[in-house]
Amino acid sequence: MIAVLASRLVQGLLVMLTVTALAFLMFRFVGDPVQTMSREDATPQEKAELRASLGLDLPVPLQYARFVARVVQGDLGISYRNQRPVARLIAERLPATMELVLAATLLALAFGIPLGVLAALRPDGVVARSVQALSLIGISTPTFVTGIALILVFAVGLKLVPSFGRGEVVALGWWSTGYLTASGLKSLVLPAITLSLFQLTLIMRLVRSEMIDVLSTDYIRFARARGLPRAYVHYRLALRNALMPVITVTGLQIGQLIAFAIVTETVFQWPGMGLLFIQAVGFSDIPVMSAYLLFVGALFVALNTLVDLVYVLVDPRLRTSLA
Repeated sequence: MIAVLASRLVQGLLVMLTVTALAFLMFRFVGDPVQTMSREDATPQEKAELRASLGLDLPVPLQYARFVARVVQGDLGISYRNQRPVARLIAERLPATMELVLAATLLALAFGIPLGVLAALRPDGVVARSVQALSLIGISTPTFVTGIALILVFAVGLKLVPSFGRGEVVALGWWSTGYLTASGLKSLVLPAITLSLFQLTLIMRLVRSEMIDVLSTDYIRFARARGLPRAYVHYRLALRNALMPVITVTGLQIGQLIAFAIVTETVFQWPGMGLLFIQAVGFSDIPVMSAYLLFVGALFVALNTLVDLVYVLVDPRLRTSLA
């Protein structure tokens, strides 16, 4: 276990160094923040002073060295648009995004696993075929189309839930949550469903495929020949082994949900990090965009490491090979 953790930490460090280089270089070409932040009648001298205050007049290697040094110290810079520390902006927006992603992941697991098992146990049934057809629609429909359709039906037409915003929130220290208020839960419904649909269909199809493979193995045939209960064979033996790839996919999908929640947060004006990133792009707010990319990269590294450790804990064969 220690060897696996040490290896993953070294790999993660190399990945993060690469991400910092990409974050620094990629957004050098997004636009000139000095032009965006300056007044229309600003003189060249005022623009030069502003450029110097932002450190943009230094050579690129020196800018990168200062950038890495600040990141290591937890200093992500000052937002050009908001004139506030980027770390504080992310801390304010992080709860909204994490709660949305958590709700979407729970919905995807709660519906994806049972539907996948059902489709595997009765592959020729009407329900299984209907689920398969719906999964193709869900996995191929763009997120913004799904979000707009849900808004039209449930918010505009039926007026059951709000169409935008986060609703009322409760402050728990620096963390704010909408889980503890009725309006917060109502506001969460449509964005969570929209964000979860792609992951739900992916998990369902993966569970179905893995269950069909596991049910055809020799040890499942032997368990059936011994007369073990069908529920025990299906849900204790087959499903437990079929869920191994789901651990990997779910872990990686959490990172992707955070990274690609931008569309959902934009459609529903959800005040999370994705909406912050979109606003930063329109203003050429390089510190915010760089910090967002660094956060997503660090999250993927942490999730991959966690998935590898869970694999070692769940699969006895891996513990034996590492011993």
